[in-house]
Amino acid sequence: MKEEIIIAGFGGQGVLSMGKILAYSGIMQDKEVTWMPSYGPEMRGGTANVTVIISDNKISSPVLAKFDTAIILNQQSMDKFEHAVKSGGLLIYDPNGITRHPARRDITVCAIEAADESAKLGNAKTYNMIVMGAFLKMKPILSMENIIKGLKKSIPERNHHLINANEQAIGTGMDKVKILNKI
Repeated sequence: MKEEIIIAGFGGQGVLSMGKILAYSGIMQDKEVTWMPSYGPEMRGGTANVTVIISDNKISSPVLAKFDTAIILNQQSMDKFEHAVKSGGLLIYDPNGITRHPARRDITVCAIEAADESAKLGNAKTYNMIVMGAFLKMKPILSMENIIKGLKKSIPERNHHLINANEQAIGTGMDKVKILNKI
């Protein structure tokens, strides 16, 4: 198993955190992992992305041009990364703020209305975990037990009281993801 993932959106949406949690969770599951963040100088409000590779075997390079999965959270990222999903791959996106929806028919396309769902949960900080749940539903490459371990490793101990809310948000994402185009 080897999964090459790009997560992209605005700074402040939890893009880098989501990648870090996936990476730590992969480590907890005895996988080989790379985590390579990229963000502009403005951080919050600017664009950010992270590449995560989770593999059973050694990873030769963290640098990728094509991805098995793209998780897209804003229009700029859709414009930049939709074409970079491998044929047969997966694109998950939050349609909130997207003006040009994915057009490709050679990939599976899923939508998760994470902004709306995090508002319903009453906690905007769960946004990225709702998106994570959508990804894990479509690609169950990591166990929930290891995701929780990754959460505990990634977030400061002073925020560990939020782990249950994050776990609930992951469940919401799993329940609410919509497949728009299945190949």
